[in-house]
Amino acid sequence: MIFRQLFDSASGTYTYLLASRPGGEALIIDPVLEKVDRYLQLIRELDLKLVKAVDTHLHADHIRVFTGDTLLIRGTGRTDFQNGDPRAQYDSIFNKLLKLPDATLVYPAHDYKGDTVSTIGEEKLFNPRLKVKSMDEYAELMNNLKLPNPKMMDVAVPANMRVGLHQEEVARKGWALTVADAIALRGKPDLALIDLREKSEREKHGVIPGSLHLPYPQLPAEIGPGGILHELAAASGKRLVFYCAFGERSAMAVQAAQDAGLKTACHIAGGIDAWKKASGPLAL
Repeated sequence: MIFRQLFDSASGTYTYLLASRPGGEALIIDPVLEKVDRYLQLIRELDLKLVKAVDTHLHADHIRVFTGDTLLIRGTGRTDFQNGDPRAQYDSIFNKLLKLPDATLVYPAHDYKGDTVSTIGEEKLFNPRLKVKSMDEYAELMNNLKLPNPKMMDVAVPANMRVGLHQEEVARKGWALTVADAIALRGKPDLALIDLREKSEREKHGVIPGSLHLPYPQLPAEIGPGGILHELAAASGKRLVFYCAFGERSAMAVQAAQDAGLKTACHIAGGIDAWKKASGPLAL
């Protein structure tokens, strides 16, 4: 059996790749969009055929328990935003997960301390969130954590709930440029191209000449009042055109920018992948 645990340090996310054998069909659990190239390379190296991607939780779960954001190692997932329900989480943890054998290995979707795996038995003994005596006590605990919202939460959770439909929605609203349109408009003084990819993606695949670099995780700080993109649009009247690898991050960025009042924001449908297929100019 092939079982790989992959880690994204930017979001503290664990992704799992499972397959019965080399050359067989594979399942990937909780993939991170920015790590797609890494996953595809590993899949090619192991000669696997990826047949399904699974999200265990909304917050872009061995024997075999992948617990998503429900049961973490020495903690539990937060329920204090985006319609979280501590009582539903209590039911999942105490009436389902903790009824598994104590030797069951626990692989969560996130960890922020460097732990990679635990067991049901360990969590029963040492997880402080599991020391409560009732559902009411657990709800009281979770409702009073008083922690700041994680970065990107207001963008990521609604995006995950739509599961890949962002480009269709953005196109329907008239906020998408075809590659042909984008190539024709490139270099116009009233246009600002914004590359949302990570540095490693830019170095590997090239960039559209003249584009600015703003990694997607930094977007929320820059589209509000005082942010670079907000002020750029206000001062220059430039139309903001986002792009990424395949168009998903940029579509989410457009929606966030529109919600923040940047009404000229749009994106390049299909991302730089479509741009390269159309022989658009690239700088390395």
